[in-house]
Amino acid sequence: MKINPRLDIYLDKIKKNSENIKNLCLQHEIEVVGVTKGCCAIPEVAQAMIEGGIKILGDSRIENIKKLKGFKIKADMMLIRIPMLSEVDKVIRWADISLNSEISVIKSLSQTALKNDLIHKIILMIDLGDLREGIMPGETLRMVEEIRELSGVKLIGLGANFCCISGAMPSQKNLTKLVKLAEEIENNFGIALEVISGGNTSVLKLVEDNIIPERINQLRIGVGILLGQDDARSRNLIGTYQDTFILTGEIIELKEKHSLPQGEIGRDAFGEMPVFQDLGIRKRAILAIGKQDIRLNSLIPLKEGIKIIGASSDHLIIDVTDFKEDVRVGDGIKFRLNYPALLSATTSNYINKYFL
Repeated sequence: MKINPRLDIYLDKIKKNSENIKNLCLQHEIEVVGVTKGCCAIPEVAQAMIEGGIKILGDSRIENIKKLKGFKIKADMMLIRIPMLSEVDKVIRWADISLNSEISVIKSLSQTALKNDLIHKIILMIDLGDLREGIMPGETLRMVEEIRELSGVKLIGLGANFCCISGAMPSQKNLTKLVKLAEEIENNFGIALEVISGGNTSVLKLVEDNIIPERINQLRIGVGILLGQDDARSRNLIGTYQDTFILTGEIIELKEKHSLPQGEIGRDAFGEMPVFQDLGIRKRAILAIGKQDIRLNSLIPLKEGIKIIGASSDHLIIDVTDFKEDVRVGDGIKFRLNYPALLSATTSNYINKYFL
């Protein structure tokens, strides 16, 4: 018997998403890094990516990479968040590749790799407008010159990121700039860069439209594989499944109540001032799940007639007045997840995970 709240994970659909995105990118000689951070690096999900043809896995937490290696997942591992100085020892031990932008961190990686008789591969991140990680383009040659003086690390390429902090979109123009920077490095230092890592799921539209610059040969895909979505454009990816993770919350109370709270209204448990509309008496259900586990605005009820009203840390309130089916205490209400809800639900220890 499955225990609620629960997350049903459809591994065959994740495998198929991996396969279809890999095949799309393969037409342009682009390798896909399967990003596992969105599902807390669940090993079974990572394995589904591998079975779908993915050969490199990326995650932002070294703890997740360590977990995947502990489960004998056969793939190269990429740390996709800039390493902390305090975790350099772990990065060298567990990650095969890391994304970098700070010379002090790269120097520490170099020293630690030398102590362990290893060569650690790095990708230098360039900020092309999203204003998250990366050096400014004008600093590239100087930074590469410093990196080339270090032993223990090998610069294998350049990378960029889009649509994470500022919503800056990838384009043929800014990715061409990344390619030209790589060629400038190659010409100035007489080296060949193996990788130009063009970004995340948001770049797939350029691949589909055949306008991706030729030398972009790697993309780091997370939500595209996990949920079949391109969140930057609010669209579903062609040939992918979106119902890969289904959340079920159980009804613990079902009563008719007024839609407006009574008495003086203050801030809720999260310091916010709630606003309600007077809809009269409504049938309301409480589910045994809350903000500690999920993000409300990223939950999508599977059936029509269910409306999310709000939540506290461990109670989710829904309106089922217009739901056409009979519901009772003990019934499960199912939701599809967008990325923020998936991130929370897979991280929560209070949600049971089942694999189908």
